[in-house]
Amino acid sequence: MKQKAQAKPASADESQWSQDEVDALGQIRLSNWPEAPPLEWFQRTGAQQARLTLPFAAPATVLTPLLEDSLLRRYDWSLRCDIRKLPNSQPDLPMIYGNVVLVASGKGGVGKSSVTAQLAVALARFGANVGVLDADLYGPSMPTMFGQPEQKLVFNEQQKMIPHHRAGVHVSSLGYLSDAKDAAIWRGPMASAALQQLMRDTKWPSLDYLLVDLPPGTGDIQLTFAQKLPITGAVIVTTPQTIALADAYKGITMFRKVGVPITGLIENMSGYTCPQCGHHEDLFGHSGGAEAAAAENVPLLGQWPLDRGLRECLDAGQVDAILANSSVLSTTIENSAARLSAQLYLQAQDRV
Repeated sequence: MKQKAQAKPASADESQWSQDEVDALGQIRLSNWPEAPPLEWFQRTGAQQARLTLPFAAPATVLTPLLEDSLLRRYDWSLRCDIRKLPNSQPDLPMIYGNVVLVASGKGGVGKSSVTAQLAVALARFGANVGVLDADLYGPSMPTMFGQPEQKLVFNEQQKMIPHHRAGVHVSSLGYLSDAKDAAIWRGPMASAALQQLMRDTKWPSLDYLLVDLPPGTGDIQLTFAQKLPITGAVIVTTPQTIALADAYKGITMFRKVGVPITGLIENMSGYTCPQCGHHEDLFGHSGGAEAAAAENVPLLGQWPLDRGLRECLDAGQVDAILANSSVLSTTIENSAARLSAQLYLQAQDRV
């Protein structure tokens, strides 16, 4: 990803930082990065041009500390994300899916599919190549959220399914293969086999991230994905409510038992603020997800409020409408996506 055209190669003297600049770069703290970034992430590309190159997806706002520094702001900074394919749970399998992230919840009704869709769109807006696999066999929601649910998947000459491209995201779902009113009446092993086939028989382009929207629970489908497919990390979605948190703990335990790193937790439906009067109400409790993340030593990726506008946009198939406009919610979603990509990379460094 390049958010600005690359400048001409700098001459040898232009490519060197002064000692004062090196010291200033050592004091820079980037959002979602816990320490001073490696010096090699910063390059001089011209007399007045410089570039930040990150190994994970990030928004252009990551440049803010550089643009505000009294010494470094003299440069015209650009951002390049050279997204790395990270180690996964099945190192013997080819890394053709990019970084595979399972989005899971121990309980249904916590907004897991909505979170998956918004994270995917946010990562795509950062410039990453993103796919979504709708693995919620019994209630596939992605066709509705991404729009045109009646449009079926097309098969190529090799009988591979071509994913739909919506809002910058490549999407594959059983919902694109069946009628919206059909019910998937499959036992666990049959469902698990069908989902593995859906993933492997989709002609994915070269991806940086593949987000898998799992069905709720900790049964056969979740175990099959965790044990047989190349998983980079998992995200747990919960509400602050005690009943939902009990099942979120079970999801964390399951992934740890099968060796899948927990990349983070998102607390969804974290309060509601009336758009008319500004009154705030914690309808499902207060900060339960944040407390669970702290108790389990899991990164908290964000606390998303209840928002009628998001629900309306997803029901209308306008999955990118919220992120297309600046708001508290859009900033929250983008921050969560940025934390997710940075945390995936950090986890990989810890395992080296």
